[in-house]
Amino acid sequence: MKLWIQNGWALLPGENGPEAKQADLYIDGDRIVGVGQAPEGFQPDRTLAAADKLVIPGLINCHTHNYMTLFRNSADDVPFEEWLFRRVMPREDRMTPEDAYWGAMLGIMEMLRTGTTCFNDMQMHIYQTTQAAVDSGIRAFIGRGLSGTATDEGGARRLREAIQEMERWQHHPRLRFTIAPHAPYSCDGAYLQQAAEEAEKRGLRLHIHLSESVSEVENLKKETGLSPIAYAEKLGLFRVPAIVAHCVQVDEKDIEILAENQVSVATNPASNMKLGNGFAPVPEMLAAGVNVCLGTDGASSNNSLNLFREMGLVTLIHKGNTRTATAVSAGEALEMCTTRAAKALGMERELGSIAVGKKADLAILNLQEPQLMPWNNLVSALCYSASGYEVETVLVDGEVVLENREFRHIDAERVYFEAAQRAKRLGET
Repeated sequence: MKLWIQNGWALLPGENGPEAKQADLYIDGDRIVGVGQAPEGFQPDRTLAAADKLVIPGLINCHTHNYMTLFRNSADDVPFEEWLFRRVMPREDRMTPEDAYWGAMLGIMEMLRTGTTCFNDMQMHIYQTTQAAVDSGIRAFIGRGLSGTATDEGGARRLREAIQEMERWQHHPRLRFTIAPHAPYSCDGAYLQQAAEEAEKRGLRLHIHLSESVSEVENLKKETGLSPIAYAEKLGLFRVPAIVAHCVQVDEKDIEILAENQVSVATNPASNMKLGNGFAPVPEMLAAGVNVCLGTDGASSNNSLNLFREMGLVTLIHKGNTRTATAVSAGEALEMCTTRAAKALGMERELGSIAVGKKADLAILNLQEPQLMPWNNLVSALCYSASGYEVETVLVDGEVVLENREFRHIDAERVYFEAAQRAKRLGET
């Protein structure tokens, strides 16, 4: 399919960050083949009118637990330990694979509706989140969450499941995989090393939670004398490309380790605030050269999978927390869920910006909305004014998966019904 996106604005790479410019876009199959000018002989099969609209690169959610969407608004206003051990984990224990599928579909609906075209997921039911991604048309990086020890059968089984899943789907064009050990408090050191060895052997990225809460850091320092970041480095986890979620409770030495090892950090501002874990030192990490990207975390801790919300938060909280209006700019926030996110996933040549040769993963926003007008600065508008629900049309791999806010591959009413029934059962004690 050849598409011509006509008479619109586009968010394009600029010398000082993303810039909005008027430019037609030309797509052939899954690739962008023209920006501003059509390739010679280009004859579109279809034209998408984009007057008064803005085309942006599809947003990338670098850390979430999509199946947990069924737990939304069910574990709020409680401390972190109660949230995890008394509210979330008992529901997870009752969850069936079918529950996970419908929870994942609900989460994907929210992400597509708000312009996210790719997500990096840590999940516990193999096949279900992956199948939901396949069925919906979204792009996904999937990691089976690993917990246990290097000597127990549970840990070995989870690693086998992760390998089985990636081998089953290895040829799918929109799916890639990570090795995803949960955290140092749920995996022993030998098991973490085993996970890193598996990632290295298969050429995969490692996806892990580190330094999310004060108690996590204090407990590990009592056991090992090291912070979670230093512990991970000592174990050799950073010899493979790593995406580390949270990094809230980190010090200067930790930031130095992250920068030296070229670790990508997925900051999750809403989740970290809601659970009372604090503010990640994002400005300091950026200044040190750490590749900071954005995630939502799961809907049980964030309640939302909307990256527009995260972009607004990551700028505003650090301006306020540091009392510095320039701490994190709108352009930097956009980069955290586009170019920086693509780099974190090793997909910078494929995703994250609108350029000839890149994948046609795009979102088209209606600019004729009161909160976006006048169009003084569209980059600022995306971060400070937009809600995400200005998104009307979404393309993944050059295929229209959302058009005029209607899903092309998802039966929304069925998802709503299944999600409601299953969430009710999971909440019963």
